[in-house]
Amino acid sequence: MPGQERDGSLVAISDLHIGYPENRALVEALRPDSPRDWLIVAGDVADTAADVEWALGLLAERFEKVVWSPGNHELWTPRGDPVTLRGLARYEHLVQRCRALGVVTPEDEYPVWRGAGGPVLVAPLFLLYDYSWRPEGLDRAAALAEAYRTGIVCTDEFMLHPDPYPDRAQWCAARVAGTARRLAGRDPALPTVLVNHWPLVRDPTRVLRYPIFAQWCGTEASADWHRRFDAVAVVYGHLHIPRTTWHDGVRFEEVSVGYPREWRQRSVPPGRLRRILPAPDVG
Repeated sequence: MPGQERDGSLVAISDLHIGYPENRALVEALRPDSPRDWLIVAGDVADTAADVEWALGLLAERFEKVVWSPGNHELWTPRGDPVTLRGLARYEHLVQRCRALGVVTPEDEYPVWRGAGGPVLVAPLFLLYDYSWRPEGLDRAAALAEAYRTGIVCTDEFMLHPDPYPDRAQWCAARVAGTARRLAGRDPALPTVLVNHWPLVRDPTRVLRYPIFAQWCGTEASADWHRRFDAVAVVYGHLHIPRTTWHDGVRFEEVSVGYPREWRQRSVPPGRLRRILPAPDVG
């Protein structure tokens, strides 16, 4: 195919949560099938800055390129973490540590995958969420109140600080606006693989056990991005429901490992990398 200059595969994983010893062991065992493989890590590597750096550093030594999008857990400021930065300052600290490791972040130039299925622009995003995925008829205040009433409240409310933004929704709005401008200015000849920790469309959240939790899972503002920015695939995590779905003919891959209590219940062995390109055979 024109534009293909290399072999190897573009593979993905997310929600490694290496604070769990079982999950750390899974990361220690991850290996590429080819020295030319690129790895997408779609967020929630760990809760502490040191663990994030350890895991991404290990993977960067093994894969030709590692592309990272942050999840909510990386942005937490947990007690006991020597890195006490909050909000934007914490994110910028992680970006700098990733750059030192050679890991591509949402603040870097988007790399072009030129292997099978390419050339394709691989775009790591950091969009957050804005509480717009609410139950019908509830405004933001009512949806949040219902979550507290039922005890289904995301830990972000206590550990993911939006500083210097007034709240997480306004941080999300800033990220969405800036990222949309950047994607709109890309080379229009290049299709994209869009990578975001949170799903870009709401449909995957319809299967959540607790639908009220969807308000912490994304934003209506990205609902058309897979069409608007010519995606051949969208990679995300966060839901801990690994699967492939299709939206408007675009393949969406939820690539999370999740917590040990979750992956122990699955028939598929945990820690397997999902191939994004070349596209897996379907049908």
